Amino acid sequence: MSVLRLPLDVHDPAVRRHVERVFAAVFAVRRAVQRDARAKVDAYWAAHRARTVAGPAVVRDRLRLTRAGLERAAYRHVDRAPHLRRYCTKAVAMHVADSVWQAADRHLFPDATGRRHGRPKVGGWWTFSRIPGRARSHTRARKWETFRLAGTLAGHDAVFGRAGRLWQPRRMPAVTPTAGGRPVRSWWDHDGALAVVLTGTGARDLVLPVRLPQGPGREPVLEHYLADPRRWHKIDLVRYRDPGTLGGWRYEAHLMILGPGYTSPTVTARRQTAAALHRRGGVDVNVSNLAVVSVPIDGGGGVRATQITKTGADADRLAVERLRQRRRDRALQRSRRATNPSQYRLSARQQRRADRRRTAGLRPVQVAVPGGARMANAAGIPVQAYRRDQLSAGYLRLRAQAAADGAARTQAGRTRARIVAAGIVATHGPNLVVEAGDLRAWARRWGRSIHAFTPGMLLAAVDREAAKVAALAGGGGLVRAGTRHTAWTQHCLCAARVPKHLHHRRHTCPQCGLTGDRDLVAALIGAHTVLSDPAVPGTARVDWVAAQTTLATHGVDAISEGLQGALPESIGHHRPDRHPTGARPRRPQRSTSHPGWLVPACSANCRNDALDNPGPGPHPNMRDHTGTTRRTTRTVPSRGHQTRVCNRP
Repeated sequence: MSVLRLPLDVHDPAVRRHVERVFAAVFAVRRAVQRDARAKVDAYWAAHRARTVAGPAVVRDRLRLTRAGLERAAYRHVDRAPHLRRYCTKAVAMHVADSVWQAADRHLFPDATGRRHGRPKVGGWWTFSRIPGRARSHTRARKWETFRLAGTLAGHDAVFGRAGRLWQPRRMPAVTPTAGGRPVRSWWDHDGALAVVLTGTGARDLVLPVRLPQGPGREPVLEHYLADPRRWHKIDLVRYRDPGTLGGWRYEAHLMILGPGYTSPTVTARRQTAAALHRRGGVDVNVSNLAVVSVPIDGGGGVRATQITKTGADADRLAVERLRQRRRDRALQRSRRATNPSQYRLSARQQRRADRRRTAGLRPVQVAVPGGARMANAAGIPVQAYRRDQLSAGYLRLRAQAAADGAARTQAGRTRARIVAAGIVATHGPNLVVEAGDLRAWARRWGRSIHAFTPGMLLAAVDREAAKVAALAGGGGLVRAGTRHTAWTQHCLCAARVPKHLHHRRHTCPQCGLTGDRDLVAALIGAHTVLSDPAVPGTARVDWVAAQTTLATHGVDAISEGLQGALPESIGHHRPDRHPTGARPRRPQRSTSHPGWLVPACSANCRNDALDNPGPGPHPNMRDHTGTTRRTTRTVPSRGHQTRVCNRP
């Protein structure tokens, strides 16, 4: 299954109020069911003797701590609240209860690793963003229980198509049911412009016009998802905080279809080329860099090395973002203190001023923004909960802007990780090995560095891309190797043990003389790691015979030169399009690294013919958004051939 995001137009005040009331009604039902689930979970864990005597399943059935029990609880809440029935159907309430049961299920039953999630919580209004829909019936005609997509792609093109292109107005007109250009009474017969419809409530039908995504390359995507209505499976109504829109929320419909997502011919060709690479590689993940080194499986070709790291421009961008965030936090704190002055004490300076005026017999001055600590009891608990504070319109607007900026940064990071992962797999193939580790331990010590580099996001993107290419190759993918029996960073390619502390970033072997970056040498050893069971990281062992064969085939000098020549690639951060008031971004320092995207490595006999025939990968002469020319990955040919390395500017 795959999902297509369809923006919805809610510029009409009546439609916007209607959809807001729908979200408010569903949120009320969801909060009530969450409180019921939390109470039942607490009662379940408190019944120690009953679970021992009768069994856990009997106790859960008695407490109605099941999916069906929560669904019946949601039905009761809807039946007892007439105002909710105007905007919420029982089908919607059932699927809301199912989503609440998923959180309770993860808490009651451990996963494959033996871990349980925490106690179910009651979500807040600002984090409530999705109303789950019910899947349509593919055996019965006209069976949509909740949200459904009415209309057709051809009808939408007939209404908004001009000269073979899609021209949609800034404000989409209201959609009425039509069939063949004539008005009809039922939405089941509608074949005009696309719209998301919710029927069955006490109020009038909710009709949200759909604005199809426009731009180069969007037509094949829309044709893939919307051309065949029989593949439409489910619609979820989603909202995002956006202070730049009316009402402060942006609404989308997430359409799920029965089938894979769209893949462009260029991506397909690139993955097929990567699937044909007979190479195996190792990935060494660090707090601030990611090193990948691959070797040929059949003995032909050379050693390829790539390193992803931060640059000076990335550090400057992060410094500007942190400065903006600090100023925004201070503004939010001042607004909260000014709106709720009775909940804060005076600061030391303000208190001294008040004491001086009281001693001099002057009248006290009303402090608009107290600078002291929060009013709390002896245990340090605030006298008034933060959720009960009065918040100004400026506070809400600034907080919404912070949430929107955070979502934009997350989406930009995912896009960057996907591009970097595509380049890594296109260069080194889908057969990759990485050390099994828990990044949460790193976050406790190097939280800021991990936030800047996001190694987990990059590794997850490499895993997804390698899995897609491995499906074409018939095997492979990213596997995880245990560190107990491998210890990549503490060995050399010649099997000699070379102990290094964490601050030692260079590898120098006293026996074979191999030198290079610590992470690149570790990734090279990882390329020779094999697992008897790929699903069990503890079965990983280093094939030292194959490692020594690689060292003898390519030579110590050639491998050291190749690892030294693998200049760091940028993680692809973009500079912010604006800077906070009064804060000017620092001038980026010059760096010897080349920020840009990854491209396939050059062959030993390269004559820059890729400039005329770039193939499925990115064109090496194109420039990215930073204006820096993209660089190829270093390739070390096997010894005995002509050494020719391409570093095209």
